[in-house]
Amino acid sequence: MAIYEKKQERKAPINTKGATFWIRENLFSSPMNVALTLLGVMILFWIIPPFIKWAYINANFSGSTREDCVSGGACWVFIRMKIDMFMYGFYPSELRWRVNSIYILFFVLLASFKYLKNSVAKIVLAHVYFIIGFFLVHGGFFGMQVVPTDKWGGLMLTIVVAAVGIVAAFPIGVILALGRASHLPIIKSISVTYIEFIRGVPLITILFMSSIILPLFFPEGISFDKLLRALIGIALFESAYIAENIRGGLQSIPKGQYEAADAIGLSYWQKMFLVILPQALKVAIPNLVGVSIALFQDTTLVLIIGLFDLLAMVRLSAADSYWLGYETEGYVFVTFIFWFFCYSMSNFSQKLEKRFNTNLR
Repeated sequence: MAIYEKKQERKAPINTKGATFWIRENLFSSPMNVALTLLGVMILFWIIPPFIKWAYINANFSGSTREDCVSGGACWVFIRMKIDMFMYGFYPSELRWRVNSIYILFFVLLASFKYLKNSVAKIVLAHVYFIIGFFLVHGGFFGMQVVPTDKWGGLMLTIVVAAVGIVAAFPIGVILALGRASHLPIIKSISVTYIEFIRGVPLITILFMSSIILPLFFPEGISFDKLLRALIGIALFESAYIAENIRGGLQSIPKGQYEAADAIGLSYWQKMFLVILPQALKVAIPNLVGVSIALFQDTTLVLIIGLFDLLAMVRLSAADSYWLGYETEGYVFVTFIFWFFCYSMSNFSQKLEKRFNTNLR
């Protein structure tokens, strides 16, 4: 009995070695690591406390004019007074309920995805959302006033460019990846030429070409909207990078998967879309999300063709003679907005990896 009680008092073994062990092994394991750790702490101590003092302690949050910013800290009044331009650009104020409706419908769409188990239903619902979103934002249907795209701007334009670019580039990238992996010489050569040419040219060049050269290929009298030209160029540019990421996923699939699909009599397209591509896309999730994050950050380049995204609206607002000297607050605001969206996409990719993780242990 005493032996049994003694055994009962024993604690379960601890699987982790603890935070102290991790700190000692990773931060103070050698003289060089000690020096780098101390240097890092000094840099953080040099940056973080002054930033907190400027952005929060001495900041100005209330008021409506620059005269209310007298404490010497950040003037968040500037952000509050210009927030409409940052969010909507030059979109008419009386019609901004349309954009707000799109944001609300987006969260409804995400909530519905949790309850829908059918992937086809999710795809159909997503397409319906994009169609409704276009009708609401652009107008011209059901008696709604048309809002030309030169009035679009701010965060709304950034999201539109990134979302349309990713959605439109994905199917093109899949086709290019399959073409590059094809055994047909002509199809493979065309795919390789396109991918290598696009990947060897910076996005800014593609935007110039889509804005200036693309209209020259159409008959006289036919004009494309400036935003549409930018979206076409971004989709063509992004598809090349997506194709390479998917091709890497295709190469990671064991040869036995191809042989098994052939053995049960599947056609080429059935084999690819039912067996190979789902596995390849699962492997390529981190790289695909990385490309999407890079595209979201590269949306700031549309300024060169006269489109005012979030960063461009901050620059334009900071150039206002009444608010001169407060561009720092605008750039800090943009930094946190971009960080929020990029971190959300990265976190979403990690959840997808865990959800589709089928590796046997």
